[in-house]
Amino acid sequence: MQLILISGLSGSGKSVALRLLEDNGYYCVDNLPATMLTDVVALYSEQGYQQVAISVDTRSAPTLAALPEVMANLKAMQVDVRLIYLEASTEVLVQRFSETRRRHPLSGNGLTVEECIRLEREMLEYIPELGHRIDTSHLSANALRAWVKLLVDANSDSLTLVFESFGFKHGLPLDADFVFDVRCLPNPYYEVALRPLTGQDEAICRFFEGEASVTQMLADIRQFLQNWLPRFRQDNRSYVTIAIGCTGGQHRSVYLAEQLAKAFAGEQVLLRHRQLPIKK
Repeated sequence: MQLILISGLSGSGKSVALRLLEDNGYYCVDNLPATMLTDVVALYSEQGYQQVAISVDTRSAPTLAALPEVMANLKAMQVDVRLIYLEASTEVLVQRFSETRRRHPLSGNGLTVEECIRLEREMLEYIPELGHRIDTSHLSANALRAWVKLLVDANSDSLTLVFESFGFKHGLPLDADFVFDVRCLPNPYYEVALRPLTGQDEAICRFFEGEASVTQMLADIRQFLQNWLPRFRQDNRSYVTIAIGCTGGQHRSVYLAEQLAKAFAGEQVLLRHRQLPIKK
């Protein structure tokens, strides 16, 4: 059985992720106490379900402490269990609750929305380390659905390298394990003909291929990752997210993320561009 656990902050997109999985053939359960996971998985396995997705979050707060042990037990039972943790900045979450006029699940104690978000972060502080984080602060629903689909399709038996481009003017991604700042590199934005293009376009690639500093930066990041990948594997990491940032997330960061993904083509690689639209 493949079991996808969806967790994270209220308002971060857990419902979007769960609906995507349901549309892709997963039997989905919303808000199940962690202590019930083993029994429920055993029941669904007996009934022949091969793909199951379950959300586990602060709505069942008293059982969250059991989640690490439960996940370990499920893996020992040969269940392919993966956890996807969704989060977003406090400012974005406050705006989402304001726009939808929804109440935060923890608001029953007379707390403000910001206080609820802070409390929820504290309650979930150890959960992100159990799986893969996705920062949905600046993601559209379509982008989130595409990213979740890529994650669940990846082979869980091998380390996945996630190369992610972003623009610093949109804020640092919360889900990055490593952040490399490439704003020091030449910027094609200042050439009028290149400005509307992206790091995926041939003209931009030619521009960067002639720059020694870009070649050096690419080589340095590649060497750093090659040196440390064995340690990540020894630590039984399932995902490592490498974020490459430039000013707007359109040219330099996109080009380097693309080139790094090609350089590590022998590994299991996912490629994301935060500031570019999802290609259909």
